[in-house]
Amino acid sequence: MSATSRKIAFIGLGIMGGPMAANLVRAGHTVTGHNRSRAATDTLVAAGGRGADSIAEAVSDAEVVITMVPADQQVKEVVLGEGGVLEHAAPGTLLIDMSSITPQTSLEVAAAARDKGLRTLDAPVSGGEAGAIEGVLSIMVGGDPDDFADAGPVFEALGTTIVHVGPHGAGQTVKAANQLMVAIHLQALAEAVVFLENAGVDLEAALEVLGGGLAGSTVLARKRGAVLSRDFKPGFRIDLHHKDMGIVTDAARAVSAPLPVGAVVAQLVASARACGDGGLDHSALLRGVERLAGRDPR
Repeated sequence: MSATSRKIAFIGLGIMGGPMAANLVRAGHTVTGHNRSRAATDTLVAAGGRGADSIAEAVSDAEVVITMVPADQQVKEVVLGEGGVLEHAAPGTLLIDMSSITPQTSLEVAAAARDKGLRTLDAPVSGGEAGAIEGVLSIMVGGDPDDFADAGPVFEALGTTIVHVGPHGAGQTVKAANQLMVAIHLQALAEAVVFLENAGVDLEAALEVLGGGLAGSTVLARKRGAVLSRDFKPGFRIDLHHKDMGIVTDAARAVSAPLPVGAVVAQLVASARACGDGGLDHSALLRGVERLAGRDPR
């Protein structure tokens, strides 16, 4: 084991967590995974990791514990709840929550962990399933600078843009801003697609040239194939983006920051979910614009 390798417990091996844990294995870390679905744990074992049937087993000798679960409720369950991380992890363990949750929950976790002698970082990510698989996530980290430095070898296996953005909770605040911008970009892309199609323009050619100019974005680069093929297999589900838009709306209200465009897009995300698209990739916001245009979504 190299000097920079860690014994890592990884809790939550879903669309994002599974490939992230596998990348940690490939980087030379010892990774023990736990997931509610045993199939996801078995996938990690096949990639060279270890499996655990409980959180207690996963964290028993871990130096670092990473949680990557859907929302605040699950973070509270796996970290603060009975049989959770704080009940079983040793003092001095570094707990890194990489879920997307409210800044308030991150602060609650940090305070509870401090009382147990654990260190914490909130480190949500951006880049979607493709970024997780490729190990090129953007990671926005809140917490103590020394703990951020200590986590360097872990983060370097997962992402390429890794930035300490402030104290506990700051990572989640930046992630909320990220989700606001991504949703607005996706809605703009959806509206442009319907406009171009209605005008009879070659959509593939149009998106290619738009991607090379000021309108180009990571959203366009990552989601162009999905909108061209109407393949909305979830990399990041509308259900989760709906949750995130609630986070940014509440956080902005708390600091008196207006979100005039964000508020409208939040309603469009909610509408997509109400129309039954919650399980689709967030690029399926296109289906909502198709409905507004009087089309049957493809």
